[in-house]
Amino acid sequence: MKFQRKKIAIAMFAGGALSVLTMTPAIAQAPTAQPSGTIRVDVTGTNIRRVDAETESPVQVITQEAMVREGYTSLAEVLKDITANGQGLLTQGFSRAFAGGASGVALRGLTVGATLVLIDGLRMSPYPLADDAQRNFVDVSNIPFAAIERVEVLLDGASAIYGTDAIGGVVNIILKKSFTGTGLVLDGGSTTKGGGTTWHASIMQGFGTPADNYNGYIALEYRKQDEIKLSQRSGDWTNFNWTGQGGNDLRPGAYAPNAGVSQPYELTPYLQNRGQSVNNAANYAFLDSRCNFTAMRNQECVFQDTWAQIIPETQNVNVLGRFSAKFGAGWEMVLTGSYFDSQAQQITRQTNVPAGSFVGNTVIGLNVTPHISAPIPAYTVPANYPGNPFGVPANIRAIVPDVAPRTTDFDTAATRLVATLTGSAFGWDLNASAGYTYVSTDVAYNGYINPYALYAALNNPVTPFLLTGGNSAQVMGLVAPEVKKKVTNELDFIQAVATRDLMRLDGGPLGFAVGAGWVYNSNYAPNPDQVSDGTVAGINAAYTAGNQTNYNVYFELNAPVLKTLELNAAVRYDWYNTYGGQWDPKFGFKWVPIQQVGVRGTWGQGFRAPTPAEFSTSGALFGFNAIRDPILCPVSNPNGTPNTTSPQNVPAFCTFSPTYLQVANSNLKAETSTNWTIGLILEPVPKWLTTVDYYSIELKDQIIIAASLSTYNPLDFAVRGTPQQVTFGDGTTGLSSVGPIQYATSPFVNAQTTKTTGLDLGSSYTFTLPDTSTFMVGVQWSHLFTYDLTLEGRTFKLAGTHGPQVISGNTGNPKDRAQLTLQWAKGPWTITGIGNYVGSYDMTDPSQGVTTCEDGENLSNGQRWTDVTPPTQYCKSGSFWYASLNVQYRVNKQLMIQVSGTNIFNQKPPVDMSSYAGTGLNLTSNQTGAPYNPSLHGPGVIGPTYTVGLTYNF
Repeated sequence: MKFQRKKIAIAMFAGGALSVLTMTPAIAQAPTAQPSGTIRVDVTGTNIRRVDAETESPVQVITQEAMVREGYTSLAEVLKDITANGQGLLTQGFSRAFAGGASGVALRGLTVGATLVLIDGLRMSPYPLADDAQRNFVDVSNIPFAAIERVEVLLDGASAIYGTDAIGGVVNIILKKSFTGTGLVLDGGSTTKGGGTTWHASIMQGFGTPADNYNGYIALEYRKQDEIKLSQRSGDWTNFNWTGQGGNDLRPGAYAPNAGVSQPYELTPYLQNRGQSVNNAANYAFLDSRCNFTAMRNQECVFQDTWAQIIPETQNVNVLGRFSAKFGAGWEMVLTGSYFDSQAQQITRQTNVPAGSFVGNTVIGLNVTPHISAPIPAYTVPANYPGNPFGVPANIRAIVPDVAPRTTDFDTAATRLVATLTGSAFGWDLNASAGYTYVSTDVAYNGYINPYALYAALNNPVTPFLLTGGNSAQVMGLVAPEVKKKVTNELDFIQAVATRDLMRLDGGPLGFAVGAGWVYNSNYAPNPDQVSDGTVAGINAAYTAGNQTNYNVYFELNAPVLKTLELNAAVRYDWYNTYGGQWDPKFGFKWVPIQQVGVRGTWGQGFRAPTPAEFSTSGALFGFNAIRDPILCPVSNPNGTPNTTSPQNVPAFCTFSPTYLQVANSNLKAETSTNWTIGLILEPVPKWLTTVDYYSIELKDQIIIAASLSTYNPLDFAVRGTPQQVTFGDGTTGLSSVGPIQYATSPFVNAQTTKTTGLDLGSSYTFTLPDTSTFMVGVQWSHLFTYDLTLEGRTFKLAGTHGPQVISGNTGNPKDRAQLTLQWAKGPWTITGIGNYVGSYDMTDPSQGVTTCEDGENLSNGQRWTDVTPPTQYCKSGSFWYASLNVQYRVNKQLMIQVSGTNIFNQKPPVDMSSYAGTGLNLTSNQTGAPYNPSLHGPGVIGPTYTVGLTYNF
């Protein structure tokens, strides 16, 4: 049987569905001769232009037609569903991310920092806010959808080809090379359960033709998606009340003493007699009639978090222009300019008045010495406050009135200017590019309070702040000021590559490429002024300032040594002004013993130099564990517990949770990687193509925070303030012997190894039916064999668990992801059905000491079950699948109409008790979110969605 490359490509791409693994088939034999006029093409994974598109590396190709036929309207949605996208992927649905408002890809589950995202094979500036205040990544939600021709996903390490940050793989977004006429796309749709209405429109105008030796186009795109609130959905995955299953009630306003909530925040503000029993109704004063002591204890004052978002409101406006001109001797110049504007709004929680006392803010920022702002020992209202019956200052339990929930608005503008010159001279094919890319994000925080201004207003003897609301705009401007910051990331590059054929081999020409490049990256992400001076609390406190320059040289050989065997070798040297340099090699082969069978494989090494956030000037606050201060609390009971009545002890420091400060480390080494793949490509009969690829990636000297180590003792990193007035265990007061611990630093360290192995299988077959219609079946399946994390000499098996939970929103680590495509086409009709599957995973994370179902279920989402064994049904987040359907009807050559449905059978998302990415926050418990996973189970959370659209070209 003769292998026909063109027919196979048509069969694969005609499916038009993301789930078809359009791996570049490797079984076509290299031609023994190249006729004059043969066109060579650029292929992701090599810098040598080729006659055919087959390389030694597995490459998944997703065409624009495929994306449209599955009903996608944004690139972020497309990449989220790639089966190789794993632990650490980011979505805009994670409302408390350090890199809020952005979406990122984490191929092979190695975090967004190990996946390189390119546009036309060239770099783009990263998002200014780093993931977990550490990892830089390209925001894929900020790239225009309409101008994309295809997306190529290289599924092996490519550090030797593209650079040090291509450890997990490469996503190469290919823009349209040319366009003539006018193209218009309009589509809109909504969910069946409320919210999430999406409008998308684009217009593209082309000019020039090949006969004119020039072509250009301008594309304008607009996309807007409304928010979806948690209150618009229902199910176990939206539940906060677990009393029916022996657990606690963690709804806002619920009385749950077993979970540490004996004085919940209600919609009704109330005062509590300071120092008196919390179980006596006489010690409470409710300031309006919506709630009272009895009703509160009977769970009659609970309320709905109407602000909680499942999907934030987002908006994109993109403008992109491209101009190409050909001139003498085959030279061509291409100029590309773009401006992408992305807006996202995230709502995280309501703000409460500090209860009892205010310990101060940990103040960090650029050019600021970290310290604790002034505490307020007794955060109370005075004895004469309206509604205070106790005759003494009283404690406060109240949501700050006249303040909307905490809202963060992200407005990101990405500017990109690139010039490319290609041609031939002296027997070399030359390609040189220069680019300027700049991303700036304006962040506005609302709903956050200045606790000092609020305290002063509450104790104003003339016009005290009203806890029941109705305060003046002037007062609210002081109590809850709008807080703003601007963060930027600039990346500039120059690169040049020269290729030529050196000699003839039995299988074809020996290709050679040499290249060099320069990359400059600068990240400036300060804290807002109000965070740097300690006057506003609750904002994600993280900052970075630094730059990095990279110089690189590159060599590659492609040798078809036999008609059946092709070898490839590449080596690259990268040098960083902040770190040093290193060589990275890569080798590959492609063997075609018979026309129906191909074997391919690669082996390579890579390294990732520390980022500015890791080695330069940076800081980020986080919560960790409770400790005892051995100096301020030296006396213990016989059983080893602190003696809180000892006159030598300060009970407040016998058990407390200090603030932890993540800091940069200029002595870091680079992370290094070794990866290899081996694969089969089979075509037993025409139109049935199957690819099977096994991969292995080992990443050493991974950079993590020191607090992740069991040997980490926060007391060794503690920073103390000056001695202050304290209360001792016998009730006396006095000056402390030393200053209390203000915070403990946790520097970045090289301490972790991750090894992951797995298998990708793709298969597609196209039938020609008797009525001349075609029916295509395609499947893509990614299976994770191992995900092993080694830390301090211990190896933890994390495949199929929730680990490692410390990275990128705690995505979860299922062993299986799959997609099934069924497509029927006849005449003007094309009907495509898609089935997407995500495997189950359990609630454990052995790398964090979470080894039981109970620990996992209570870890990230608060104490749902206290002293009670959680139901075993929640020990795992079950498997999830959903189906999509797309119907296209081509009216004529100009007009096409389509209707799309996502999750058409309304499959519910599984409950994920350990995820902390779900929306919602109970003010008086450790509850951090509703028990669902927005990254893996998003369509189930959203519910059925239907879209109608049309495409018109004229």
